[in-house]
Amino acid sequence: MTFNLKTCLNDEGRRLDRILRKSFKKLPLSLIHSLIRKGKVYVNGKKASANYLVRVDELITVDIESYDNLNELSIETKKSLSSLPPLSIIYEGEGLLILNKAAGLIVHGRDSLEEMVLSYLTPKLPPSLSFKPGPLHRLDKTSSGLIVFSASLEGARTFSCLLRERKIKKYYLALVEGEVRGESIWQDEIGRNRKTKISFTEKHKSNVKQTKPAVIASKTALSRIKPLAANKDISLILAEIETGRTHQIRVQAMSHGHPLIGDTKYGGKRLNESGFFLHAWRMEIPGLPALMEAPLPPMFQKKIYDIFGKTSKNTF
Repeated sequence: MTFNLKTCLNDEGRRLDRILRKSFKKLPLSLIHSLIRKGKVYVNGKKASANYLVRVDELITVDIESYDNLNELSIETKKSLSSLPPLSIIYEGEGLLILNKAAGLIVHGRDSLEEMVLSYLTPKLPPSLSFKPGPLHRLDKTSSGLIVFSASLEGARTFSCLLRERKIKKYYLALVEGEVRGESIWQDEIGRNRKTKISFTEKHKSNVKQTKPAVIASKTALSRIKPLAANKDISLILAEIETGRTHQIRVQAMSHGHPLIGDTKYGGKRLNESGFFLHAWRMEIPGLPALMEAPLPPMFQKKIYDIFGKTSKNTF
């Protein structure tokens, strides 16, 4: 059986074997490489190697004869998505889609933010063999605020490069236990247990079950903390994170004696049914025309007002 695939802009610069792996998800990788070695894969009528970097508007021909389940090898197509609520779009352009995620909305899976993005972007993007819009960084289900999705391969590459070079500034608002006095820098070594999905600082490493190879080696986490409002029980803090470790603010807050209120996973007391209050408030991305900012959810705003009174309205 012969399959013909047409490349487009969002496939350009990707390796041929990666294109085939994305297009034929049920085909074993070993068979993909075997087909390439045996000269069963052509680009514009010529045999091509696995590391060939495809260009726009090229025709990839794959001759598959030795696979038992040929009927399963239909080329991956975009599924029809159910109707979902409208997105809260902060910015769209430069190959990026920046959203204000609601607290309680999951990023991946069924009825997720990712599904909503696919439903929105699929009619607007050219068909691609290998590219699918997706989140470019993490944001917990309970957290709200700014999250960036790719709308093109180039946009994804540029944003990821800026993240690696620490050129993107990210600011979070959080309600934490206790009185945070003065500005400070939280610098910790953070590890993570893949099985339990719990992160930990070296300071609290002895309290976490260590199951090799489940434990990820510790990496430096750096956050700059500024209290915006505080009393002896609760503080509203602004956290600028220079690194992007999983659950960074949550685990550092616990380690420094100020767990997020309601964050029972990381030492917080259960003060509210909706969980903790953590909001990705601002983001500075080089190359974009303006500072990105996501308004606080009404529930978060009300909580701040209830705790700190009317004067807290103009805190940030």
